[in-house]
Amino acid sequence: MIDRRRLMFTAAAGAGLMASGQTLAAPRAAEGAGAALRAVMDKVVQETLMTSPETLTQLGFDKGPNAAMKARLDDRSQAKVLADRETFRGYIAELKAVDRAGLNADEAVWYDTLEAFGDTQISGYAFPYGGNSFGPAPYTISQLTGTYQQIPDFLDSVHSIDTAEDAEAYLSRVSAFATALDQETERMRLDFEAGAVPPDFVIAKTLAQMDTLMGGGASATTLVQSVARRTAEKSIAGEWGSRAEAIVNSAVFPALSRQAEALRAVQAGATHDAGVWRLPDGEAFYRFGIQSYTTTNLSGDEIHEIGLEQLAELSARADVLLRAQGLTQGSVGARIAALGDDPQYLYPNTDEAKEQLLRDLNTQMAEMAQRLPQYFGRIPQSGVEIRRVPVAIEAGAPGGYYNAPSLDGSRPGAYYINLRDTAEWPKFQLPTLTYHEAAPGHHHQIALSQERQDVPLLMKVLGFSAYSEGWALYAEQLADEMGVYENDPVGQIGYLQSLMFRATRLVVDSGMHAKRWSREEAIRFMVDALGDAESAVTTEIERYCVWPGQACSYKVGHIKWVELRANAQRALGDRFDIKAFHDAGMNTGGVPLTVLERVMTEWTAAQAAA
Repeated sequence: MIDRRRLMFTAAAGAGLMASGQTLAAPRAAEGAGAALRAVMDKVVQETLMTSPETLTQLGFDKGPNAAMKARLDDRSQAKVLADRETFRGYIAELKAVDRAGLNADEAVWYDTLEAFGDTQISGYAFPYGGNSFGPAPYTISQLTGTYQQIPDFLDSVHSIDTAEDAEAYLSRVSAFATALDQETERMRLDFEAGAVPPDFVIAKTLAQMDTLMGGGASATTLVQSVARRTAEKSIAGEWGSRAEAIVNSAVFPALSRQAEALRAVQAGATHDAGVWRLPDGEAFYRFGIQSYTTTNLSGDEIHEIGLEQLAELSARADVLLRAQGLTQGSVGARIAALGDDPQYLYPNTDEAKEQLLRDLNTQMAEMAQRLPQYFGRIPQSGVEIRRVPVAIEAGAPGGYYNAPSLDGSRPGAYYINLRDTAEWPKFQLPTLTYHEAAPGHHHQIALSQERQDVPLLMKVLGFSAYSEGWALYAEQLADEMGVYENDPVGQIGYLQSLMFRATRLVVDSGMHAKRWSREEAIRFMVDALGDAESAVTTEIERYCVWPGQACSYKVGHIKWVELRANAQRALGDRFDIKAFHDAGMNTGGVPLTVLERVMTEWTAAQAAA
C-alpha cells in the first residue's frame, strides 16, 4: 500500500494540497482556457507549498528561501480545517469557470481529474466528523491516523539533517509536535460530540501504541534517538539528544498523555461494532469512502458480490497449484496456511534473520530491474530502498507500504515491510510484496509520475488510490507474466494468495460497513479464505474499520487496468505493444479510473486508426 504520508497527496487527502487560505484571481479569458487552467493549478501549488511546511519537506523544497519552514509543522487546528474547506470550494469554483472545450488533450485530463477530485472531496464536507487530512477516515485519532504516530516517523525518515541548522529545525518541530497533538485532541473531541467514537478495539490498540511510545521513556523514543544518531553520524557538535529529550519530557509526553486521557474517557462507553453504519449518516459516509477511494459509484452490495466472485475464481486457480504440490486436503486457505507453517518457508524471528530477509528482497529488486526494459519504454531514475517499519509503530502498521522519493532527488523512494513477526511473511509471499511496493509497482508508477516533464507540479503529486493501488496489483500480475515464477510454483501460489487477499478485502470491507458484519466475522472469513496468520488478519481488519472503502481500491483498480489492456489487445491484435500501453497508462499520472478509462480508450482508438 501507499504509506500514510503518501496519502496526503492522494484523492484521500482532500483540501490538504489545494487549500491555502488565499483567494486566487479569476483566470483572464484572453489567456485562453489552457493558460487559465495552468494558472489556477500553478497558483494553488505555489500557495499550498508556502503554507504547508510538511509538504515542503516531503517534496524536498524546504531549502533556500523556504528554509525557515523546515522548523515548523502544519497547522492542525479545527479553524484551519474549516478555513481550508472554504478555500478549496473557491478553487473548484474557479476550475469550473475554465472552458474545458478549449483545452488540449493533456489539459483535459488535468481538468477532469481535478473536477472529479474536487466534487468528491466537497461532498465529504457534509459529515460533522472525519475532517482530517486523510479524507474518508471517520476518526481523527486511531491506530493508523493521528500525529502521534505520523510525526516521529516523518521526522526520522523525511526531515533531513545535514547541518546544525537542520538539527535546530528538528528540535523546533519536536516542540511543535506537542501543539499538533493538542490540536488533534480538540478535533477528536469534536468527533466524539458528533457521534464518531471509534470502536473499543480501535481505542485499545491506539492506547497501546501511545503507551509504547512513552513506555521506554523519552530517551528511547525515535524523536530523541533519531537526532542524536544522525548528528553524530554527520559530526554536528551539540547536545542534540539531551535537548530533544528535555522537549519530549516537558511538552510532547504531556500532550500525548492528554490525548490518551481523552480517549480513555470514552473507552468504557465505546461500542464493539466495527462498521461506520452505526455513525450518524454512516451509510452515506461509506458511499463517500467508496467513491473517494475507488473513484467509482459502486455500491457496497456490488463490491461484496465482485469480491465473492473474484475470490472463488482465484481460489480455484490456487487449488490446482496446491494439488500439484501434493496438498489436497482441506480448504484452499487451510492448505496455504499449512504451506506457510512449513519451516523451509519461514525466516527465524530474530534480528539477524530479519536483516537477511531485507537483503533477499534487495536481490529480488535487482533481478526485476533486468526485466523492466522489455515491458516499459520509460524506467524511473529515482532509486528505492527497503526499510523495516519502525518498531514503535509496527503493532498497528500495515504489512508493507511505500514512501515516494523527494522531487529534488535528495531522498530515494522507500518500501517499508513490517517485521514484527517473520511468521507473517512466509518466503513465498515476499516476491509479490516487493513487486507491489517497489517495481514494477508503486515506486515505478509514482517515480515516473514525479519525473514527467512539462507537467504542472500538482499533477505530479496528486494521486488516487484506485489508480495507484490498482496499478500495483496489476504489477503483481505482470511479474507473473514476465515469468518470475517459472521455476517457483510455490512463489506463484504466493502471488495468487495476494490476489485472493485483495478480493477478500472487497468482501470484508463491504461486509463490515454495508452488511454490518462484526470484527470477528470479518477476521474469521479472511483467515478461512486465505490461511494467513490471525495476528496479521486482525491488523488488516482493524485497518479497514478506520479507512472505510480504502481496501476496495486495490481490486477495483486492478480489474480496470486488466479490462483496459484486454480491450486494447482485442482492438489491436498483433499490433498491440505492451510497452506502449504501459507508457500511455503511466503518462496520465495519478487520475480517477473514469479519466484513465477515457484516456486509454482514446489511445486504443488512435492506435487502431494509425
